[in-house]
Amino acid sequence: MRKYLAIAGLIAVTVIWGGGFVASDMALESLRPFQIMTIRFLLASFLMGTASIRKLKGMKSGEIRAGILMGAALFMGFAFQIVGLQYTTPSKNAFLTALNVVMVPFIAFVILKKKVGARSIAGAVMAIVGVGLLSLEKNLTLGIGDALTLVCAAGFAFQIFFTSEFVKKYRAVALNFVQMLTAVLLSFVSLFLFQETEFHVTAKGWLSVLYLGVISTALCYLLQTASQKYVDETKAAIILSMESVFGTLFSILILHEQVTLRMVCGCVIILVAVIVSNLADTHIEE
Repeated sequence: MRKYLAIAGLIAVTVIWGGGFVASDMALESLRPFQIMTIRFLLASFLMGTASIRKLKGMKSGEIRAGILMGAALFMGFAFQIVGLQYTTPSKNAFLTALNVVMVPFIAFVILKKKVGARSIAGAVMAIVGVGLLSLEKNLTLGIGDALTLVCAAGFAFQIFFTSEFVKKYRAVALNFVQMLTAVLLSFVSLFLFQETEFHVTAKGWLSVLYLGVISTALCYLLQTASQKYVDETKAAIILSMESVFGTLFSILILHEQVTLRMVCGCVIILVAVIVSNLADTHIEE
């Protein structure tokens, strides 16, 4: 019974994250990228710290260092994602972000010398084809928004890799809190570096960023962590990849985004690539 509840929990996370692409697009109407990120991670840090304050006492230096690495990767992912969203559509942004799952095995190969399976390679090739269909212009160039989103996918891939390595050694509560705190500090510094210190927020902007901070970040990370106690990482990754599907659905339903047949084909190929890459054997020799 717990396993099925956990699967339902992960599906709920993908639905909420899918809505996050639309919420980010709406927030960008009255907020700048790093303003959104600062508010988002500040809310998440406060809520996570308040909920786990007793468990955060006596954090080890290793937990802090690991959390900082995770937070830096998380910041990189969200920063390039939301900046890229200014120059591309929410549906493209969602599917290109999903490529992070395909990238993880190759990061493990470079850093830990883990062998890359045939299915991971097949998934990567399919992903490249899908990205080409989804994002390349008629002159075979990649739009700036799509290119930035691909960098975002790499950031999230490193965050997934770091999480899988550090959660085996350190407490998830401590890692999550330091990760969020690092992300909010980097976002705050970026406010000044990119001169985004003047706020002119509409009611819709506040509602969107509240959704991103409270629901899409704090709640989802807590729900994801709790659910993955009962679902193995391969199945969890496949379920979470559905985020891109819900991102596209919400873009069509709420933002009335126009989707072409070529875009649909690209999205389908990327989704299949993500699933294929996650069907690789979990027992990989180092």
